[in-house]
This record gives sequence, C-alpha cells and structure tokens, in this order.
Amino acid sequence: LALVPDHPWWQAAAFCLFRAFDILKPAPIRQMEQRFKGGFGVMVDDLLAAGYTLLVLALFKRVFV
Repeated sequence: LALVPDHPWWQAAAFCLFRAFDILKPAPIRQMEQRFKGGFGVMVDDLLAAGYTLLVLALFKRVFV
C-alpha cells in the first residue's frame, strides 16, 4: 500500500484487488506458487498478486483519472 495514493478509496481498491488476485490466482500466479514450494511459494504468490494489483490500479488511473 506504500505505492498506492494516500486516499481511502485507493487504499480500499488496492486491498480488494489484492485479495481477489490472491484468492483467484490468475494464470502465472498459480504456476509460480506450485513451482516454488513452502514459504517461498507463498511469498512469490503474494508479490505477483501485489504486482497485478498495482498494474490494474495504474491502468485505471491512466484511463479514468
């Protein structure tokens, strides 16, 4: 959340998107989590979900704001 604008709407959107990507695990996230076992796989999974979140928010900000 340190990279997201300091506004409650952006913070809430980032949290919701991160949780959605973390739960749904789109294509590369699931494969990377399976490739790296244990705690490192969980960390990679979270980093990729955070990256997807930042990408979606950046695209949204570029197009609509």
